[in-house]
Amino acid sequence: MTIPELQLNDGKTLPAIGLGTYGLRGPEGIESISNGIASGYRLLDTALNYRNEREVGEAVRGSGLDRSELLVTTKLPGRSHGYEETLASFEESRTNLGLDYVDLYLIHWPLPRVGKYLDSWKAMIELRDRGDIRSIGVSNFTPRLLQELLDETGVAPAVNQVELHPYFPQAELRAFHAQHGIVTESWSPLARKRDVAGEPVVQEIAAAHSVTPMQTVLRWHVQVGALPIPKSANAERQRTNLDVFRFSLTEDEVAAISALEDDRLWGADPETHEEF
Repeated sequence: MTIPELQLNDGKTLPAIGLGTYGLRGPEGIESISNGIASGYRLLDTALNYRNEREVGEAVRGSGLDRSELLVTTKLPGRSHGYEETLASFEESRTNLGLDYVDLYLIHWPLPRVGKYLDSWKAMIELRDRGDIRSIGVSNFTPRLLQELLDETGVAPAVNQVELHPYFPQAELRAFHAQHGIVTESWSPLARKRDVAGEPVVQEIAAAHSVTPMQTVLRWHVQVGALPIPKSANAERQRTNLDVFRFSLTEDEVAAISALEDDRLWGADPETHEEF
């Protein structure tokens, strides 16, 4: 299966879909991540706060693939905001992963009240320039916060990973990303807190294309220009989730799914939400 690649604003590329690993821990987690790699995933998403960087690193080393074929994302926790703190936290993540470099490093949450995300961003630019990180980005940043990074450093994030699904399509944020060459990554792309697969419009469109409702939703992400990172521990579901590049939705079908828009499912407004 050939997975298209998305061009980043730093000259690198990412596969158009990735594997989320939240909650995949221990021997079973390693097996699940390894199954994902065997199924064809090449972009793996973790975070220091997921407490499974070691599992991801072990799956990468045990995959039999050249390191250059796998792209590993991890994230800076809120407790490590600040210039020196970011440098130290990155080394902790790199040690956990057991890898020489990280492909994509993100600020997990902006924490505006703390007010140190800009210091962290400057440290990440240094790590990228050193070659310890291939690409740098953020997660859960708003247009206002993204603009501040741009204004203060001249460096746009390569990626902004945000809550995005049919109930929260984030059209305004996606438009800002498009203006600045920022790739939109979707966390919780399958809206697990609600039964998006049970929505009549999703079921109708899935039936029309002889695919599953979840494949339909993931294809919707692809066509609105977002990079979904679905998480599953089930090998068969992993393979099904990956198989979204052999069919296309019509513009009307994309619009019909987008019309499910409601609100965030997790209540985590980046301007006020804090995770440390």
